[in-house]
Amino acid sequence: MSEQIGSEYDPGFEAILEHLKETRGFDFTGYKRSGLVRRVSRRMAQVGIGDYPGYLDHLQVDADEFAALFNTILINVTGFFRDPDAWDYLQSEMVPMLLAERGPGDQVRIWSAGCSSGEEAYSLAIVLAEALGVEQFRQRVKIYATDVDEEALAQARQATYGQRELEALPEAYAQKYFERQGGRYVFHKELRRSVIFGRNDLVQDAPISRIDLLLCRNTLMYFNAETQSGILRKLHFALLPRGVLFVGKAEMLLSHTRLFDPIDPKHRLFRKIATAPVGGSMFGAPYVHEQRATLDARDELRALAFSGSPVAQIVVNSDDLVALSNQQAQQLFGVSDLDVGRPLRDLEISYRPVELRGYVEQVRTERRALRVKDVEWQRGPGEVIALELHVSPLVSLGDDVIGVSVVFHDVTASHRLFAELAGANRQRENAYEELQSATEELETTNEELQSTVEELETTNEELQSTNEELETTNEELKSTNDELQTINNALRDRTSELDDLNEFLESVLTSLRAGVVVVDHQMRVVAWNAGAEELWGLRHEEVEGEHLLNLDIGLPVAELGPVVRPALADPAYTEEVVLAAVNRRGRHVTVRIACGALRRRGGESTGAILVMETTDGVLEPSTPDAARTSGDRS
Repeated sequence: MSEQIGSEYDPGFEAILEHLKETRGFDFTGYKRSGLVRRVSRRMAQVGIGDYPGYLDHLQVDADEFAALFNTILINVTGFFRDPDAWDYLQSEMVPMLLAERGPGDQVRIWSAGCSSGEEAYSLAIVLAEALGVEQFRQRVKIYATDVDEEALAQARQATYGQRELEALPEAYAQKYFERQGGRYVFHKELRRSVIFGRNDLVQDAPISRIDLLLCRNTLMYFNAETQSGILRKLHFALLPRGVLFVGKAEMLLSHTRLFDPIDPKHRLFRKIATAPVGGSMFGAPYVHEQRATLDARDELRALAFSGSPVAQIVVNSDDLVALSNQQAQQLFGVSDLDVGRPLRDLEISYRPVELRGYVEQVRTERRALRVKDVEWQRGPGEVIALELHVSPLVSLGDDVIGVSVVFHDVTASHRLFAELAGANRQRENAYEELQSATEELETTNEELQSTVEELETTNEELQSTNEELETTNEELKSTNDELQTINNALRDRTSELDDLNEFLESVLTSLRAGVVVVDHQMRVVAWNAGAEELWGLRHEEVEGEHLLNLDIGLPVAELGPVVRPALADPAYTEEVVLAAVNRRGRHVTVRIACGALRRRGGESTGAILVMETTDGVLEPSTPDAARTSGDRS
């Protein structure tokens, strides 16, 4: 791997991140560089590419490489009730407290951000079902589970797990909330309907709103400090007042005390700090009504257009605070800048000229626009105004309702005109023709709506087909995983056999009382048994890898060269030599050394093996040739 891969900032590496962002829509620039470089380098090593430009070319050419890189970068490590102590505290202390703070019929909204393959979301479902009972859980609880990894989400939606995944789950929960189908366990279908999975990028996408309990565990640690701050502001916005944030054991939020108060730092549970700057807040940033010099031209035009709209309009955010109001609303209903940021219920406009809060909640719940007609308002003595309200949900790119727009149309003139036309209808015959024309227009509109319905039905069929294809793909992935598991088991058995064989060979060498030395073709020591250690006083780790003729062991090793070299060349060669030596205790001894070739099954020589034994008596130093005897003569 080239030197450039070692640095955290490199133009080539940044080019890869920019390519992923532009072509695939995944922004990894907020991740910590050290971990990101390490994972990308691991993937580059797997495909055999040594520099960033070369790997970028590979990404551009091979369409399948992105998926492999994505799975390497995203570490989907999860499990049921991961960190049991923290989950016990959540179940015994936090969940009862959250439920006690809410009414018996209030909805409970939970968000599991970074849910991976779904174990965390289903753990939440079990905790809430235990606290509320199954029936109350189905009626009141919604669990939103999100991740950026589509493959992990596809696995989570199946709600099926193997025996290994359920090992951390208490046996009572496994029996109560899972059904066994073959060798797999399927989460209870009735409870599964309350768990909604969807893709959400915490860096780029808008958060889910009005959340009571938010889990974002072991996810923040992959991002740098700046990106963490942005994500935490979004999580703060997502939570209701007194909402609870549950993070991983490696995440402390010590630098974010403005947003969260610790409930139990040991178990990483934090409470949202309610912040109410003038004008409300969105993702932790206040709405400001004064035109700021830093606004670019387009933002300024948008703000001026809203403020100068000829119809009265207010915007209520997800916390039921008045977020915006234009000049017409201020003039017509007396809403001032000081009212922006206040709860809607505290303002007169919430119940006059019409009970507005019910319509706002209806639109937020049903996620569709509502038209309220024939509203009459006694504005002053003798002044009656006719209004028509258009209440519309404001949906973010992440498909979340982040606010509600209320537009008040003054239709007083239209009502008066209609009354005049109604009186003239009794005098003029052409009124019927005008009504007939209006009927025809309505019929045309109805036909267009019918056409739209048919198009939607066609789209629904296409989506159904896509879902079936995804199910087929999931089955194929499951089959592949089973095959890989079989191969892994076979490799594990093979490794066990090799370990047994190595242990057997080690025990053979250890059991031999004679000194056994094995050398390779370069005459480097590759084996040195306990007998050799006892004879010469050197441990195997001191001599292995050393040249035989360079050893200082009290043996005239120089005399071994003419004996060992033929064995390295001739697989059939054997030779025996007797030498005078000094053992590890300093005594003069006579050593008989048998040398032969170390042969493969095919017959070729791979080294030499020497067997050393001391003989009775001591051989006095003499000419080496006098001490050598041929293997044949012996």
